[in-house]
Amino acid sequence: MVFVKVQSRSGEVLAEKLDIDGETVLDLKKAFQKKFPKFYPDRQRLTIDKKVLYDKDTLEQHEIKDNTVITFKDLGPQISWRNVFIVEYFGPLFIHPLFYFGSKLFYKGATGEHTPVQKICFLFIMIHFLKREFETVAIHRFSNNSMPVKNIFKNSFHYWVLSGINMAYWIYRPGFTSGHIPAFTSTVGMAFCCILWVYSEVSNLLTHIILRNLRPAGTRVRKIPYGYGFNIVTCPNYFFETLAWLAICLLTGSISSWLFTIVAFAQMYEWAVKKRRNYIKEFGDAFPKDKRTAIIPFLL
Repeated sequence: MVFVKVQSRSGEVLAEKLDIDGETVLDLKKAFQKKFPKFYPDRQRLTIDKKVLYDKDTLEQHEIKDNTVITFKDLGPQISWRNVFIVEYFGPLFIHPLFYFGSKLFYKGATGEHTPVQKICFLFIMIHFLKREFETVAIHRFSNNSMPVKNIFKNSFHYWVLSGINMAYWIYRPGFTSGHIPAFTSTVGMAFCCILWVYSEVSNLLTHIILRNLRPAGTRVRKIPYGYGFNIVTCPNYFFETLAWLAICLLTGSISSWLFTIVAFAQMYEWAVKKRRNYIKEFGDAFPKDKRTAIIPFLL
């Protein structure tokens, strides 16, 4: 049994001698929760000299012994990343059928009939977000357990509003065939968009499977990914995601779909640059930075 001192970031002593009956940081967090019940493990951020302690780390790994000083930060009410994604992707899955099948509720003179573009677009969007829900439940392995509950509202805005209400309202209006931006409305053009979308979605799924296989369940292991797409792009999953939405933009010519795609790409580009930087920092010369751009092959 080890006795440690826990203090706040301001230096206030919270526990002079917290006894830990176990060998991991998670055991330490459970001991702290026993003393302060509202601070469940995911709500705690524990550090030693600003170095974060992760649940599966051992006490020995951080040389934690009697009288070691641990700094505590309250992260606030938390929600798991998996649940965050489920909530985010549920938005479009609820909103698009609402406008598609309930068009008479939103548009004057609607007959309930849909154009080929609307049918294809609806099918693509529904499959895309059902795929995202499947990946969230069955494929993704998260490096962080949770995030602050308040952030779910900000994160959900992107999907519920930009790809949900904003896209659905304009694309499913009566007689829609194309928006204000030139679209691929010919038979050949629509076929091209369909092929591009299918290719992109399947490729995106394959990259997610590669990433999953790099990290054993329940760990934070990070490895350099190789294989399909990864040999030329740091984050090919973002690249293929962008291509899938580009197919919908070209199919519809809708400003709303272009707006969502541009905003999504900007965010994914920021994430890709950060991930590339982290790979270089962690793996050094072992990461083939000269052969891989961040998100778009040979360009960005």
